[in-house]
Amino acid sequence: MPSSHLGPDPDLDRDQRIVAVKPITVPAPGRALDLQVKVTAPVSGHDLPVIVFSHGNAWSMDGYEPLADRWAAAGFVVVQPTHLDSRRNGIGWDDPRFATVWRVRIADLHAVLDGLGDILVRAGGLEARVDHERIAVVGHSWGAQTAGAILGARVLDADGVPGEDFSHPAVSAGALIAATGTGDTLTPFAAEHLPFMRPDYSTMTTPALVVAGGKDRSQLSTRGPEWFTDAYHLSPSPKSLLTIAEGEHTLGGLAGEAVAETTDEDPARVALVADAVSAYLLDALKLDDAGWAPLDNAAAAGDGTWSVVGK
Repeated sequence: MPSSHLGPDPDLDRDQRIVAVKPITVPAPGRALDLQVKVTAPVSGHDLPVIVFSHGNAWSMDGYEPLADRWAAAGFVVVQPTHLDSRRNGIGWDDPRFATVWRVRIADLHAVLDGLGDILVRAGGLEARVDHERIAVVGHSWGAQTAGAILGARVLDADGVPGEDFSHPAVSAGALIAATGTGDTLTPFAAEHLPFMRPDYSTMTTPALVVAGGKDRSQLSTRGPEWFTDAYHLSPSPKSLLTIAEGEHTLGGLAGEAVAETTDEDPARVALVADAVSAYLLDALKLDDAGWAPLDNAAAAGDGTWSVVGK
């Protein structure tokens, strides 16, 4: 049953009409397949901030509507690329191309950020309505590790040496939802197939909100739900951490209603995540601080079903 006490009403009518445009093909030289994106935006408004969103493993630009639609209704332009690992591309764990997909994912976000002006023009003339100084990246699961790289996190090699700096200068804030933890407790399967899942958050200096579920137990790590809080605890400030006590990996169904991997279906939980990210980013991008502080206060005064800490 939905937990209405968690936060915002999932059926809230925001009076803000939105529109989605897809597919838009983005130049990405050397990529095995075309890079396509979906853009969701408010029908009205100017000086709009941008969220570039990286999906979880196997998803696509067509997933995560509960997030994208709510963010657009809150005044963001949301750009969603389809990464190479999307199930529609048929590149599985044993495909020889899979080993480099994590790099292609990061390159996808760079291509979107570098080509944002053209993307917005092709999305119905949005270019003139966007504030190009206020851009954020957000990701869920594998997408959170991808977004984290844009915020300054690196990947440790087998010897523990940090790899390249993939941060992007256009991005000034972000949010990581169910982000990969440190890699020294990977299961044998993860160590074999996902050796890049060893993030180093010590260099992730960009302001970010980390969202974690208190019952999110990954099959890729021998640790428990605290694995998903490493992005907060091991990165420099300023950071905030939203923990949802009963949340599992999809935090109520972020990718869509009744999708197969949702183990804790709860529309109110999804609305809480979406609105917390909106409020945090509006504050971090110095657009509106009216939403984040009340959310923080509500968590402190609540019944422990969710909590917010910061540093």
